[in-house]
Amino acid sequence: MEFYKKENRAMLEKLFQKLEDYYDEMVDIRRYLHQHPELSFQEVKTAKYIVDFYKKLGVEVRSHVGGNGVVAKIKGAFPGKTVALRADFDALPIQELNDVPYKSTVPGVMHACGHDGHTATLLILAKTLHEMKDQLAGEYIMIHQHAEEFAPGGAIAMIEDGCLEGVDVIFGTHLWSSVPYKTIHYGKGPIMAAADRFEITIKGYGGHGAQPHRTKDAIVIGSQLVMNLQQIVSRRVDPISSAVVSIGSFVSDNAFNVIADEAKISGTVRTFDENVRDLIEREMEQIVQGTCIAAGCEYEFAYHRGYPAVVNHNEETDFLVECAKLVPDNEVVEETLPEMGGEDFAYYLQHIKGSFFFTGAMPEPAENAYPHHHPRFDINEKGMLAAAKTMGAAALQYQETKNVEKLETSASS
Repeated sequence: MEFYKKENRAMLEKLFQKLEDYYDEMVDIRRYLHQHPELSFQEVKTAKYIVDFYKKLGVEVRSHVGGNGVVAKIKGAFPGKTVALRADFDALPIQELNDVPYKSTVPGVMHACGHDGHTATLLILAKTLHEMKDQLAGEYIMIHQHAEEFAPGGAIAMIEDGCLEGVDVIFGTHLWSSVPYKTIHYGKGPIMAAADRFEITIKGYGGHGAQPHRTKDAIVIGSQLVMNLQQIVSRRVDPISSAVVSIGSFVSDNAFNVIADEAKISGTVRTFDENVRDLIEREMEQIVQGTCIAAGCEYEFAYHRGYPAVVNHNEETDFLVECAKLVPDNEVVEETLPEMGGEDFAYYLQHIKGSFFFTGAMPEPAENAYPHHHPRFDINEKGMLAAAKTMGAAALQYQETKNVEKLETSASS
């Protein structure tokens, strides 16, 4: 056992040093991708960039996986387990407001969630593993996923297209602008919420603004409905359970002196528990129906299930924590409360064991840190290096741990 520990530590140090040496290239890749963002399901040029990168390395790569997805495979020289590492690469429909040399060149499209950094991280980690393959055991599957930002997302289609075939474990990370650099946040069980959306159309009866008694005011009815929906979490959901019902849009296009005959409301629901998710959907429809019946108007209600909750596996998360502590960049490795944001990494974890974690990438100084999906969002690029080292450590250590377990089992028998 001691032999494996010493050998593995030397391998990890070699991995870390190579990643350090390639840090400038990692930054260049991230900034290039930041300048050339593409929206979900439209990432044709980004996918080609990723494929070309692997082809130049001589790495086995498959394109058009489940759409625009890319999967690369690095084979070690010795038998071992198959570890998958995942990064997403789509952007958002946001006009960037940052004044930086690598500002988005595409009007109205921006990498405002760090997916450019995720891609750069995984590409350079793959390059490093490829250069070390003659000393490595097992296989390493690099999953470059398209369309994380827009449901149904790219994960389902990539899984159906075989990206997880033969995989024993999967790890993924999200660069997090609200967490300081040199910090890793992890969680057992649910770490990100199920993310659903809903759309409501209220069909009233419009008329003159001076004659409200002859109308069924869709705006007033909608306002009542907005307030009634707030009672679901406060009065229907067990206080021990977490849930969010948020109205994001309330639209009725009319002149100032016209009472609206139609109003449209849309929003999102976030939950961790599937029973709570079911409850909220049922309660929402009952409240919409009751409010509209009381007002004597018709309605349309559509509830769209998005990504399920991201639920980490306990054993693999414990393993990841120990690996994260091996990385000198990670000064703080601590458990965090679950986030209400959604992530289709959830689907991978429904198929195989693994863990998803957050890597601190808060810009310095802290007042320059903007939240994800903000037009001034940016990251501390050093966070990419910490992410690469942490995922790389997990990939290598998983091989060593499982090989040692296999040898110990054989010896005892």
